[in-house]
Amino acid sequence: MIVLLAVACGMTVANLYYAQPLLSSLSRDFGIGTATAGTLITLTQVGYVIGMLILVPLGDRLEKRRLVTALLSVTTVALAVAGFAPGFLVLLAAALVSGATSVVAQILVSYAASLAPDETRGRVVGRVMSGLLTGILLSRTVSGLVSDTAGWRAVYLGSAVLMAVLAVSLRAALPQQAPTTSLPYHHVLRSTIRLPRVHPALLRRGLYQAAVFSVFSAFWTTIPFVLTGPRFHYSETGVALFALVGAAGAAVAPFAGGWADRGLARPVTGIALAAAALAFAVAGLGGRSVVLLALAAILVDVAVQTTLILGQHTVYALDPAARSRLNSVFIAMFFTGGAIGTQLGAAVFDTAGWRGLTVLGAAVPLLTLAYWATERRTRPGTPAPV
Repeated sequence: MIVLLAVACGMTVANLYYAQPLLSSLSRDFGIGTATAGTLITLTQVGYVIGMLILVPLGDRLEKRRLVTALLSVTTVALAVAGFAPGFLVLLAAALVSGATSVVAQILVSYAASLAPDETRGRVVGRVMSGLLTGILLSRTVSGLVSDTAGWRAVYLGSAVLMAVLAVSLRAALPQQAPTTSLPYHHVLRSTIRLPRVHPALLRRGLYQAAVFSVFSAFWTTIPFVLTGPRFHYSETGVALFALVGAAGAAVAPFAGGWADRGLARPVTGIALAAAALAFAVAGLGGRSVVLLALAAILVDVAVQTTLILGQHTVYALDPAARSRLNSVFIAMFFTGGAIGTQLGAAVFDTAGWRGLTVLGAAVPLLTLAYWATERRTRPGTPAPV
């Protein structure tokens, strides 16, 4: 079941990232600029945030298997529309819808957390999240390779077929899981909005994750333009193979789950934030070295994955009856940071180039590290800080 959930999470969340290696092709095909093309990534992430806030809380209110099947069916249709899109505006609309319904990945993570006993929840979530994070990282490689051989439309149409198959498979394989609340939907939404006030740890972990994911998104949105530009002259296949390097960072996810189970969330979070800043220092020095750029990609991916696993472990422990709602707020903050980072990164790259982008990328995690230093420390005999 853990393997199935990990694969399903990876396949679903990949829909948010297929477009990143395609931005150069989309710019040429639709006659749009770099910043305009970047709005496709931004709008997909905005859709995901919307889905986290209005759809994922339903995981506490409705039977999860039915909810997952319904959302995947809508995702299938949206991706098919994207594949046949006659213009960029239609593609944007389809991306918004597919982004919103791809929150199935987070419903499945919550499902896995509810199946696991308390003492191993971090490791189970880490294993499922390793599938999700591998999907994020490999999506760029798959997208670039498919686009180079069959065109960018084949990427979306192929994913539509995969989502249809996944909907049928999960419907057949997942056991039913009873709702954890009988509150009316509007009460569920109201309680979701109140959660950051009720649980300050949720707000703190969400801000950590938003910061790290913003620079992650800025890096992966702009690096295709660097690699296909005059310095490296990479094809889309070359960009896809470069993206494959970042997938090595997914190996840290199970370890991060173990660190969370051992109460090491706070110190490891500080190390991850420092690693994110270091990644952009390396990227700034490696503007003409693909090896240094690859090292930077691995570091920034490791930082995102580590903070994500630690954050979700902390959040799931706050209230077992509200795990879907807690996760919806956490991931909504996460992807809000990603959407901001995508758009801001594209704008900075347009105006200040790769050097300006790397300065931005190093500054954000350093500021977040200063905020992390204000977190309450654990006294002997007390639970680990969240």
